[in-house]
Amino acid sequence: MTKQLHLVKLSVGSEGIEGLRAWQASTPAQGPDGLPRHITRMWPKQEKQLLDGGSIYWVIKRFIQCRQRILRLDEVIGGDGIRRCAIVLDPELILTTQVPRRPFQGWRYLKAEDAPLDLSKSRASEDPLPPELAGKLAEIGVL
Repeated sequence: MTKQLHLVKLSVGSEGIEGLRAWQASTPAQGPDGLPRHITRMWPKQEKQLLDGGSIYWVIKRFIQCRQRILRLDEVIGGDGIRRCAIVLDPELILTTQVPRRPFQGWRYLKAEDAPLDLSKSRASEDPLPPELAGKLAEIGVL
């Protein structure tokens, strides 16, 4: 039995969840199968745990705001001949509770027990809190 593991990744350039959604709908973000993917230089060493129901949690404007299930890892050879990893994602963006995150490079592992909770379907239609307000609420332990 493997222990489920997730990834945390900055969504660089996204102003919000809709920006991430729009990027993933664009041709450069999709693979030949039409699924969104994130290409990274490093191949995750804990591949088995990630593929056992893991997700990538997206940090937008310094907060984890949503996640996507990881479907598989594909090998991609760039035009420079270097092997890279395409993290193939389920197209559904699942909104989560907002959790503050400091900027970092690359991606980080996230244990299942430390992952933010998914928002209920009724709350998923709500507009996300402005980052400044979410930050203040997180500081006092409300989020």
